[in-house]
Amino acid sequence: MCGIVGYLGKRDAFPILIKGLRRLEYRGYDSAGVALISPDGDLNVYKSKGKVDNLCEFCSDKDVSGTIGIAHTRWATHGEPSSRNAHPHYSESKNLAIIHNGIIENYADIKTKLQEKGVHFQSDTDTEVLVQLIEYIKEHKQISLLEAVQVALYQVIGAYAIAVLDKRDPDQIIAARKQSPLVVGIGDDEFFLGSDASPIVEYTDKVVYLEDGNIAVIRRDEELHVMSILGKEQQLNAFQMIAGGQVKWLWQLVVSHSRTVVLIGALLMLNAAMLALLMHSDRHWVFDIKWIVILLIIDFLLVFQLLPVIYMTVRGLFPEGKLSLDTFRRLYSYPLNLEALKNT
Repeated sequence: MCGIVGYLGKRDAFPILIKGLRRLEYRGYDSAGVALISPDGDLNVYKSKGKVDNLCEFCSDKDVSGTIGIAHTRWATHGEPSSRNAHPHYSESKNLAIIHNGIIENYADIKTKLQEKGVHFQSDTDTEVLVQLIEYIKEHKQISLLEAVQVALYQVIGAYAIAVLDKRDPDQIIAARKQSPLVVGIGDDEFFLGSDASPIVEYTDKVVYLEDGNIAVIRRDEELHVMSILGKEQQLNAFQMIAGGQVKWLWQLVVSHSRTVVLIGALLMLNAAMLALLMHSDRHWVFDIKWIVILLIIDFLLVFQLLPVIYMTVRGLFPEGKLSLDTFRRLYSYPLNLEALKNT
């Protein structure tokens, strides 16, 4: 499950983007990347296979200046895990950069048509097909980036959450979603973007959860505008986040862990049934002990399955807390490695 982070404001974007990527590490990934528009107008894209730490090391001697940027953690679907296939992806002219969650089902047909028109590709991904399509439409129809994104998305089949930069317009991010979550955070003269609220809760308590088919136009020193793919203006439903943004975020977390939730529900029902049976049992005490042991095993499994949700809740409520992802991973390994905690 990939992760999206974006920032537009007055602060340096790079530290915010990297911190956001770390908040999304729980989703799983095999590569990471970042795109920034520098004060000089350069669109710099840096990508690395492996962890966010590898990306930081790669960027240590690079120009990471700029107050606008997008970042991504990728879980490979089209093309092997590699720097070449990592996001963000340039368009052929390198004027545009895109990050994308989801799968474009008809990417092969679109890619073939673009290749026939002379477009060259640098990766094996469906995501690059989308940014090349957007640029082709924009340049050949001489329309705005927003209009090009609308036309392109009308042609694609599949699920997506995207964010697009154009170096010729360093004050704008275009974002859109269909069947893949995307959240816009609204701060003081700044905007944040995330696959969920976890990269955002530290900075603002006001977010907009984009609906299916929505496109968000995020511009510096302007209000957020949300519209449909067909261009119809949508009424904003800004959600004031309670207790650090947990209410709707936790619901989103529950949905994303639906299999775990089903298992937890089944274990709870079994737990309750066995407890009722135990309370009304006239059997020998050995029988009772046997069922007590079974209940304890069920409870252990229940807590074990809840650990990811508990961790993300604590991390969201206390963003500067001491609990680290490495600590959690060492704890939540199988078999449980309790000795690892001694070195934390």
